Amino acid sequence: MNQAHMLLVEDDAALAELLIWHFRKEGFDVAHTVDGEEALLLAQEHTPDIVLLDWMVESLSGIEVCRRLRRSSATANVPIIMLTARGEEEDRVRGLETGADDYVTKPFSPRELVARVGAVLRRVRPALAGETLTFGDIEMDTVGHKVRRDGETVPLGPTEYRLLKHFLEHPGWVFSRERLLDSVWGRDSDIELRTVDVHIRRLRKAINIGGRRDIIRTVRSAGYALDSEAAG
Repeated sequence: MNQAHMLLVEDDAALAELLIWHFRKEGFDVAHTVDGEEALLLAQEHTPDIVLLDWMVESLSGIEVCRRLRRSSATANVPIIMLTARGEEEDRVRGLETGADDYVTKPFSPRELVARVGAVLRRVRPALAGETLTFGDIEMDTVGHKVRRDGETVPLGPTEYRLLKHFLEHPGWVFSRERLLDSVWGRDSDIELRTVDVHIRRLRKAINIGGRRDIIRTVRSAGYALDSEAAG
């Protein structure tokens, strides 16, 4: 599995420690907070691949955190699993209607939760479940660091490779230049924003060789995304 970034929002210290141990053992990068407001800030700073969200946490309820995550364009499509001691059908329905992808009632087996997280990620982010990323006629071998388009090898520089990998891991997501700088170059990078445009042009030139369709869409005043129509 490619390393997935998890945001765990849980105020039970013992349970949080247990879950962090289990998910890190499975290769997850886990950020933890007990506070709903801080959870929103963490999600804004580093978009998670999945959120484990307790119903009752400090400052904001889990339901309200879920609602706000769904309102934000950056986290609207991030899978959310609610963790709660509330087992009534009405509560489960309310959680799911707010935008949760799954609902796990306490007490639960950590192994079962790991399996549920894996199932959700395979469904909504299949790229995280394997070593090959695909989009339309593009295929990336993340172990061998090789890229092919329609079966032909595409030579890429290291930065263009990281850019393409980021797009393939988030198909359809629109990324601003600032977010691409954080994700591909690193948060502490002094690289100028226009450098992103330069590398996007290089990436386009490499993968669109031979008159192939451009799979990278420029979204005016927003940034760049993989063009979902090009995957068809």
